Amino acid sequence: MTDRDNKAVSRSDVRVFAARKILTMNPAQPVATHVAVCDGKILAVGGLDDMRRWTDAAPDETLRDKVLMPGLVEGHCHLMEGAMWDAVYVGYYDRRGPDGYLWEGLKTPAAVIDRLREAERKLTDNHKPLLAWGYDPIFFEDTPLVARDLDTISITRPIAILHASVHLMNVNTPMLELAGIDGDTDVEGVVMGADGEPTGELQEFAAMFPVYRVIGEGLSIAASESPRAIWNFGRVAQLAGVTTATDLVNDLTETGNANLHEITADPAYPIRIVPAFAPQRCPEGGPERVLNAREGNTDKLHYGPVKFIVDGSIQGFTARVRWPGYFNGKPNGLWLIPPSQLVDTFMPFHAAGLQLHIHTNGDEATDVVLDAIETLLARHPRVDHRHTLQHCQMADVAQLTRAQRLGMCVNFFANHVYYWGDAHYQQTMGPDRANRMDAAEIARQLGLPFALHSDAPITQLNPLFTAWCATKRETSSGRILGESLRLPVADALRAVTLGAAFSLGMDHLIGSIEVGKYADFAVLDADPYEVPIDDLRQMPVWGTVLGGEVFRSPA
Repeated sequence: MTDRDNKAVSRSDVRVFAARKILTMNPAQPVATHVAVCDGKILAVGGLDDMRRWTDAAPDETLRDKVLMPGLVEGHCHLMEGAMWDAVYVGYYDRRGPDGYLWEGLKTPAAVIDRLREAERKLTDNHKPLLAWGYDPIFFEDTPLVARDLDTISITRPIAILHASVHLMNVNTPMLELAGIDGDTDVEGVVMGADGEPTGELQEFAAMFPVYRVIGEGLSIAASESPRAIWNFGRVAQLAGVTTATDLVNDLTETGNANLHEITADPAYPIRIVPAFAPQRCPEGGPERVLNAREGNTDKLHYGPVKFIVDGSIQGFTARVRWPGYFNGKPNGLWLIPPSQLVDTFMPFHAAGLQLHIHTNGDEATDVVLDAIETLLARHPRVDHRHTLQHCQMADVAQLTRAQRLGMCVNFFANHVYYWGDAHYQQTMGPDRANRMDAAEIARQLGLPFALHSDAPITQLNPLFTAWCATKRETSSGRILGESLRLPVADALRAVTLGAAFSLGMDHLIGSIEVGKYADFAVLDADPYEVPIDDLRQMPVWGTVLGGEVFRSPA
């Protein structure tokens, strides 16, 4: 008896888990009751008799009454989720932190000011910035907290509030002064008032960069620089049944890489991490930076993807949308990479054999990226490249058909339907286009490989909730957006396991319970295929198994 490395498998090293039911995501063997594990990998799947071929040991009964499914895979989120909790949460919806505490959502701008004022009173260092996150003015008739509003909290302490989309920020007057932003600042995204002075609203990274220089690691997407953030991220993910998660914007710095290697090597760390290099933030090194990092890959740390951001946020009105534009007449959004530069920007990474993950929220952005990918493939053909459109929220049937023809994947931001569906229906896109948002069902019909994601910390990291969003397509007010586009439950669950794994080029390692893959499972008390659809939304996760080791979630 040997494994794939021709190393003898010792019967004494085999651990067998018995379960009430095992949902494998393997169409050749969809259901089982036992799974054997050795060296962190799956050795056998089936019934008790099948396990006897490998060991005489009695099965481990820890999970006897549980339902196992493949460890959930979050194909688009950020380690930033772990860093945010050092700042003040001021979002509209309730949110649970890594310590399990439930922060109540704030339903009025006055409530946001009150929470910030309370947090400011607790700060003992008079010079420390007050940082907050999760704010979204679209829920308050698109009224941002401009500098003069935040000045009512303090006229001496710098204050910065990162929007829920993380594409915008509001700051007070002291922060503008520290960042050197004034009426003479000529940077796209620095919003000016009628008086020619900055309002305190900053759109996209170029405008926010001077503030990030002031606040350092606070609110930073470069969370791998903070060991505490990495640990917090792992806890949040594990509580949701996730065993593999991305950091889909990473600078691949020496310090960040060292932190990731050290922390993921700790047996107590409960997930695998897939960092994606972001050349727009850190252009030095190019493809070699990724290829060198990939040489150090481990079972729990998988470098390789590359992330580009082409446009902004729909609810922030910085996404690029086609005619007829934004429903409320707002001007079109911002290009974070000019369309004329896309081919030259993408080509070095494509030619190096790396996989591109490309943020396109608006349909105009999707158009120009599809043009660029077609040009890349014509100039430098590649088989099975799996370049992936991330978010891709406004894509229509023609665009998804073209993506399928080009061999691409799509990772849909399904949570948007619940969190911002009403705003898209009434303010940003209007009824017709809001009803077609995040059309995973069209992708399914076309045979276009797809996944579903949370983009945490933008929305909560909870793939079962994300699956419910795609299946129910219900907004927070109860409106159904595009009833004909409801995704079957089985396909939604596949999208947060094997579908996400495929979009990361890791379906040979994770995403299903099959021989040779990592022994990663989500442990549930109920069968997600059998519960009422609405139960999927808040289905408790008992724990996870990572490489054969059980991680119990707090009761």
